[in-house]
Amino acid sequence: MEDSDGVLSLQEYMNNVDHSSLPRILQVCSGVYFQGSVYEISGSEVCLSTGDLVKITSFELLSVSCEDISNNTTFELPLQHSGLFTLIPEDLPYSTIEEIAGLLPVGVDAFGSFTFFSKNEINVENLTVPAGTEMTVLSVELNNCGESFTRCRLIGQQEASAEVYIPFSCHGEFYECQNDRDYSLHEIMYSARLCKRRFCKAKPTKCGGPLFFSPIYQIQGIMHMRKNIVKFPSSLEVDVIDVTEQCKHLTFVTPLSLAEVATQPNEAFPTMAEILEEPEANGLFRCSWFKELQKGKHLLLHGCNKTHMVLACTPKGRKAQQYFLLSQGYGGQIRRRAREFSSVYEVYVAFSHSPGLRISVTKHCEEVEEEGVPALSVGEQLEVLRLQTANRSGDELGAPPSVDSLICKLIEDEDDDDDDNQSDKESEICLPLFTPANFVEKLSDKKKYGLAELCKNFSFPLDVKVVNHDKTLEKDPLAGLAALRLEDALEETTVLASLPNTPEQCFELPVRWLKMSFSFISDPIPLPDCENPEVHLQTVTEVTENFYHEYHKLTEKPMAPPPRPPKRKKLSLKPQKKHATPRDATQHVKSGPPTVKLDSTSLDQTKRRPPPPPPNETEELPPPLLPRKSVSDSLVIPNTYVKPPRKQLEKPHNSARNSSDSDHDYEPVEDILNSFDHIMFY
Repeated sequence: MEDSDGVLSLQEYMNNVDHSSLPRILQVCSGVYFQGSVYEISGSEVCLSTGDLVKITSFELLSVSCEDISNNTTFELPLQHSGLFTLIPEDLPYSTIEEIAGLLPVGVDAFGSFTFFSKNEINVENLTVPAGTEMTVLSVELNNCGESFTRCRLIGQQEASAEVYIPFSCHGEFYECQNDRDYSLHEIMYSARLCKRRFCKAKPTKCGGPLFFSPIYQIQGIMHMRKNIVKFPSSLEVDVIDVTEQCKHLTFVTPLSLAEVATQPNEAFPTMAEILEEPEANGLFRCSWFKELQKGKHLLLHGCNKTHMVLACTPKGRKAQQYFLLSQGYGGQIRRRAREFSSVYEVYVAFSHSPGLRISVTKHCEEVEEEGVPALSVGEQLEVLRLQTANRSGDELGAPPSVDSLICKLIEDEDDDDDDNQSDKESEICLPLFTPANFVEKLSDKKKYGLAELCKNFSFPLDVKVVNHDKTLEKDPLAGLAALRLEDALEETTVLASLPNTPEQCFELPVRWLKMSFSFISDPIPLPDCENPEVHLQTVTEVTENFYHEYHKLTEKPMAPPPRPPKRKKLSLKPQKKHATPRDATQHVKSGPPTVKLDSTSLDQTKRRPPPPPPNETEELPPPLLPRKSVSDSLVIPNTYVKPPRKQLEKPHNSARNSSDSDHDYEPVEDILNSFDHIMFY
């Protein structure tokens, strides 16, 4: 910065400082401040007091301050503002072409957007450019003698164009023309020339005049004699002075992120460090040492290295799942455990990672001939051989053109009585990948492995059980688990640390998953004087479900979804009308529907009237119309909703009962009618 000795407002200083010259040391000269040197609101420093020294380490563009020159009002816009703005030409003339070239656009505002004209005619070699001719700068070039020229395009009256080379030394009275291009706020702020110009809205409105934009930065720095990293906006109303040259000898506490700690040379360890910024409250770890990572706490840092780890979890079940990060130095003994599969596709995925897979059927599967699914019985043993794609004929509606199937070898054991026939009878079966069947892996391996040996000899995922716990751990959280699934192997950059009161009990801080900062301090190291003190590493780190899902988001490769079964043909069956029989009609009467259809024979024999509707039926609804039926005596079914007199129902019912009891085995209708009458007139 040229005027480093002058007092400037913080906003003005940040608008003119060279970004490549950081870090810079500023001293606060004046400003409004509260009691104390730093006033903090919501984690950001909002006020500085006179005399404070701040070492600016970095800053980023936060928003844009817009000043309306017409009414001298200021407002703020976000950097992602969607509106467009038009450049306002400068009123003052340029005296030389070199002056124009010094203001040429760079970056987002490339050549071809700056147009000007001369008030007087220009004579260039054998060419005369008339006054008022618009010229667009295309490029800046050098000739063989080292002279600088601007290559310009001339626009004539009939839109004819030509090119001319005008030297930098050309003098005159040049004026900028109106630019037709519109700019976004992001383009303006990231252009060294545009950010210092005036603009107007691309869509003019009645209110509002020329606008001048100035950036508002989020400044990050270090306070002298303070360990905190401070963050404050450049819009604070304080005056500052640059004292970088005068304060070179001052020592500022240097905050280091965990990633920066991991890049320190081996000679820097072991060392004591103080936590300046603790991890976020919604952490990804559930282990005991994570609770100790609090602001102001001290840690003993032993070193950093690349650690091979395994992500593991308990199977889904009644209990809540647990998730772990296991270091390959885990000392427990592990035995492989049979995996369970709920579809042929899951078997295929496991087979693609570990060829030679053998499975056993755990649930009957019925044959579906049209889909090519064979029948499977419980206990059948299969050996997976290969994947095969079979082409289908296009006759089947909705069937895919090809179906992927798993070819398996079916192994059936014969009786052991006949020594000549003690060999296995083998045959191949074809299982489409979409088949929903249940299997369990067949394992004959009873060997105990270490975690590093499992990672070397087998591919993940892998179901295991810890049979002997790690004796170096005070409490092994894996010892009491019925099963454990090893999901994936990963390599993490870690920092080996321990608490000062237990310096030999170490744990690993994964750099990728912990956002925190430290400052190295000169406290004595609580370790014995020997060169290589014995330390015990906590090889099991319990993590949260958030960690598990975040890891898979970062590392999981997109996989094709499991295949879907082919669509089956839908049979269109027309409903057949069924004529009611006398027995059907009587059964309808027993259930009490509002309408009853009786056969003509039934009418002749019983001479009964249909029962009235149940008393709880809604009387407001109109009854359905019944079709008339012609019988031998031209009988017509009366309206069932007309309640007959009670005295007229008793005599014919008694006379009809004797004639109908011998022919029918159903309940007489008059009993139902009597029950309805009792209900209605009770």
